[in-house]
Amino acid sequence: KAKLSAEAAELRERLEERYSIGEIIGDHPSMQRLLKTMAQVANSRATVLIHGETGTGKELIAAALHQHSKRKNGPFVRLNCAALAESLLESELFGHERGSFTGATGRREGRFEQADGGTLFLDEVSEIPLSIQVKLLRFLQEREFERVGSNETVRVDVRVVAATNRDLTQLVEDGDFREDLFYRLNVISLEVPPLRRRSSDVPLLAMHFLRRFARDNDREILGFTPDAMRALVSHSWPGNVRELENAVERAVVLCHSTEIDAELLPGSSEGMRPKGKTGEALDLMFPGTTLAELERIAIEKTLAAVGGSTAKAAEILGVSRRKIQYRLKEWAIEEEE
Repeated sequence: KAKLSAEAAELRERLEERYSIGEIIGDHPSMQRLLKTMAQVANSRATVLIHGETGTGKELIAAALHQHSKRKNGPFVRLNCAALAESLLESELFGHERGSFTGATGRREGRFEQADGGTLFLDEVSEIPLSIQVKLLRFLQEREFERVGSNETVRVDVRVVAATNRDLTQLVEDGDFREDLFYRLNVISLEVPPLRRRSSDVPLLAMHFLRRFARDNDREILGFTPDAMRALVSHSWPGNVRELENAVERAVVLCHSTEIDAELLPGSSEGMRPKGKTGEALDLMFPGTTLAELERIAIEKTLAAVGGSTAKAAEILGVSRRKIQYRLKEWAIEEEE
């Protein structure tokens, strides 16, 4: 128990000392670059376009940009552009006047007016129909619009942050997305890496979620067993951070000891294993990489994930500590105390 407490404290210190914004956590170089850019652009009025797979935390990034900007005391308004039919989306964005369509019994403010003085987050912006893209483009150019059924021009002070999991440049080529709107949205571009490309962040994220869910469920759970952590790090996480978060929450609810074992992870017999045939996941991630290079990548990533402990890395990789120490010496890498 004391060992688990020490390990939990070590991970907690790493979580707190690492550069982060809001709930966005990561010490992988790709995440550090993202966090650095976020810090640089948070106070800007420039429109931001966030690219990333489903579950990577695009809305969290948008919220963090808002909370660390001069607009933080203003509203943060969200809209999933794929959740509404075309006939409703225009009214939802820009509002409408009484009698402008069947069921419009009174004037209604849209999301742009609701977000005045703050930030409007447009998720799945790629799904906005071409007919409405024209109106969005006009707002980004002129900062004004008309409600549905009105000729009155409305001006608001809103920063737009948009997100998509699709390739907008391809949609532009296909004629499904306006090129001029794409450039207006893409003033600042943020790329969120999928979790499978930053597996060294999995232990930090897993401990972050464990602490939160243990507190919420009044459980004294200090960490993960080596088998559980090995399963978490090796899993491909097609659902990204959201899938990891759900997996940890479930494990916390089902756990009745001070540490989470691999059997508590969903699909522990199959789902937590690397996908595909032996080496397939690594081949996809590192095409053309030699076996020796893969060994170095595996050792370095595991050491990064466990804070440099050769003993923990050896346990996770299933090799002797001496072998890891030998490799570090061979690569002229100094072992951490």
